[in-house]
Amino acid sequence: MRNLRNIEVNMEVGMNKNPDTIAAIATPPGIGAIGVIRLSGNQAAFLADSVFKGKKAVKSSKGYSILFGKFKDGKEILDEVLVSVFKNPHSYTGEDCVEFSFHGSPYILQRALEILIEKGARLAEPGEFTRRAFLNGKLDLSQAEGVADLIVSESKTSHDIALNQMKGGFSTEIKKLREKLIEFAALIELELDFGEEDVEFANREDLKKTVKKINTVIHELKASFKLGNVIKNGIQTVIAGRPNAGKSTLLNALLKEERAIVSPIPGTTRDTIEEILHVNGVAFRLIDTAGIREATDTIEAIGIQKTYDEIKKSSVLIYLYDATTMTQDEVNADLAKLVHPDLQLIILANKRDEVEKMYDNLRKFVEDAIPANHLYISAKQPNYIHQLTDQLYLKAIGNDLQDQQIIVANVRHYEALLQAGKSLDKVLTGLETGITGDLLAMDIRQSLFALGTITGEVDVEDLLDYIFSKFCIGK
Repeated sequence: MRNLRNIEVNMEVGMNKNPDTIAAIATPPGIGAIGVIRLSGNQAAFLADSVFKGKKAVKSSKGYSILFGKFKDGKEILDEVLVSVFKNPHSYTGEDCVEFSFHGSPYILQRALEILIEKGARLAEPGEFTRRAFLNGKLDLSQAEGVADLIVSESKTSHDIALNQMKGGFSTEIKKLREKLIEFAALIELELDFGEEDVEFANREDLKKTVKKINTVIHELKASFKLGNVIKNGIQTVIAGRPNAGKSTLLNALLKEERAIVSPIPGTTRDTIEEILHVNGVAFRLIDTAGIREATDTIEAIGIQKTYDEIKKSSVLIYLYDATTMTQDEVNADLAKLVHPDLQLIILANKRDEVEKMYDNLRKFVEDAIPANHLYISAKQPNYIHQLTDQLYLKAIGNDLQDQQIIVANVRHYEALLQAGKSLDKVLTGLETGITGDLLAMDIRQSLFALGTITGEVDVEDLLDYIFSKFCIGK
């Protein structure tokens, strides 16, 4: 998918001139109820008929039909199968496609694939079905990447972002931006063609307003990347504190399972423990860490260093302290060593259940010392865990998801937007200083190219099509 082809290549492949018919197992490795092998190419139906025996041939079947029969290796029956038939151009790849549904035996699937290759199919390269969908115009490049993101999505929110991208939501926004730029680029190109006549087709003030509007949209899309990236990859969240603060108890309470060993012996956790927690459709990568203190041995020292390393890489820190034993000066001393500028911080005063058992005067003294911005909880009591998850979501996401229509979650798209924005900044500077049309055209082309790399539209035919459809050159 990374090789961007020009329009002539797209047209050729779109007319089904690719000689290869590719085949691959489309279901995950392992034993399951069913396993699927997919074929795509001009010879897909012919190859299917060479191994399939049913009441009706694949080649004579209509698209979107399903056949039942036997998959045969010569006279030997390998399995009873369902065959799904898709005719070009109404298929995922835009080519003739056939999908065999077998019983999910790894042996059956592997042997069936070998037979199809022996009959003339070629083993598909990674991502080649989606690559063909792109080259045949079924998907643009951004949508194709959305397919990959959808497959690996681990939470509802990352699923929603990928699905919107796959359906063309992001592509539509990019195409709108390009169309506005193409119009002005075409007018400036016209000026260059009629340079000797000193005419100005593109109104500079209108161009300035348009570029500013486009730059505003690009800025909003770039700003959404920080949110989109953490949602796509999961929000790394470290649980840290001193030994016996209740970190492992808290992890178990959040996960609702006994994932970490809980012991009154200080220093039980020597290494990090990582698990996924879903909150309102967002994945948080929870990391339980070794207690922060002066290490008593080399192994514990390594574990404590890992704690600091994980915090440096994290977006959220849940700092937990024992409200029955620690002073606020000690808490602040710990936080001074842990907090960095990009870190969202949640402070938990733990062991509320033990504080509530104290004598009235002592209990009041302890509770009065807890700052208002600290969540006062007992990790052993589930009713306090809901307060923490609400706070976790608020700190990491807030209302950003409600405010964003399109969220950029792909680093390649982000880099392309950066380049497009830089080129448009040059256009604005050029308009202010009155540079010549050829230099303006160059900067606009660079911006168009950067935006075009997102969807795969990187040829110059856009400009030519616009000029010939809107103007009669030479008349």
